[in-house]
Amino acid sequence: MSINTISRIIGSLVALGIVISLYFFDHTTSTLPIAWVVGIAIGSTLIAFIITPYITVVPYRWMRDTSASDLIAAIIGLTVGLIISSLLAIPLAPLANLPTNLGHILPFVVAVVFSFLGITLAVQRKNDMVHLFQTGFLARRREREREREEERERDKGNKDHDKESPVQKAAEPQILLDTSAIIDGRIADISQTGFVYGTLIVPQFVLNELQRIADSADAMRRNRGRRGLEMLNRLQKDTTVPIEIVDTDVEDVAEVDGKLVKLARIQHCPIITNDFNLNRVAELQGVKVLNINELANAVKPVLLPGEDLPIRIMQDGKELGQGVGYLDDGTMIVVEGGRQFMNMTVEVTVTRVLQTVAGRMIFAHPKQNSNNMPNPAPQSSTKQKLY
Repeated sequence: MSINTISRIIGSLVALGIVISLYFFDHTTSTLPIAWVVGIAIGSTLIAFIITPYITVVPYRWMRDTSASDLIAAIIGLTVGLIISSLLAIPLAPLANLPTNLGHILPFVVAVVFSFLGITLAVQRKNDMVHLFQTGFLARRREREREREEERERDKGNKDHDKESPVQKAAEPQILLDTSAIIDGRIADISQTGFVYGTLIVPQFVLNELQRIADSADAMRRNRGRRGLEMLNRLQKDTTVPIEIVDTDVEDVAEVDGKLVKLARIQHCPIITNDFNLNRVAELQGVKVLNINELANAVKPVLLPGEDLPIRIMQDGKELGQGVGYLDDGTMIVVEGGRQFMNMTVEVTVTRVLQTVAGRMIFAHPKQNSNNMPNPAPQSSTKQKLY
């Protein structure tokens, strides 16, 4: 027998016992005809049989499985609902003189209804409540702190500081971290440079995805997941940018990328990623994206046609006689006629620069000087004697 069936039977018995007790021990109901009492008892038993699991088992399971944020929202909604029902009890007070205890039952029904409405609305709109709190109360708190800071600056009596405008502290922005950006690892180096300003936010579902990748049966995925966890640990210990792991979840979305985009829309914050598909989806939904790959391409050194630079020829090119070398940032340089300088460092002159989807490609040719000429084969100093 299931727990729902047991709760239905117990609820029906309790309802039936209440009706019988009221009939025998309450003088206001003992005068009712027996047919009315039987009808009320049957109706109460049926109603209790239907609704008992929804007021006992379902709330218990919900409180056991739900997150802490939902419980806090439910408590706030319950408190607001009880306050509203208490205020409504004042105009319902004259109904206490009605027969058959209707005046006593009606305030209880009102309290139950408004408590249920308060809990439901608070849990469903918890994100809006948090956003309202952040934009309202926290903004006022920051305003008061800024005013006190300005007062302390004025009390110092520094004339040089009096001439300058007071420094206003802006609210630190929040930036969501994607799984690909954590695994990539470059965000740790970028954050140490000071170019990232704000708080890095790692939702719990992103951390869960990293753990699933680290526990994968595939060796490549397992290594990537472990690297991501190591990078996250490094961010928490070494970086100067604060990082927080939050348990905020988006229940109506299954995929991690979809959860991340919707959470960014709700909290009005950008996403750091190097995932091409997530980048496009987020931009289509109006979410700002900070792409690490685009940042890497933007900070590469700019080379113009006609510039000279040393390059080491590492391998053959696709065309006949071509040699290929690489800059420190991985940019490929194709040297026309560079095959003869294999495994040598030569001076080359840039002829053209092409920007492709995969990155930049630079074409050059060896600079015409004596240092770039390959060493000729040694010649014998002795002359053969001709007969």
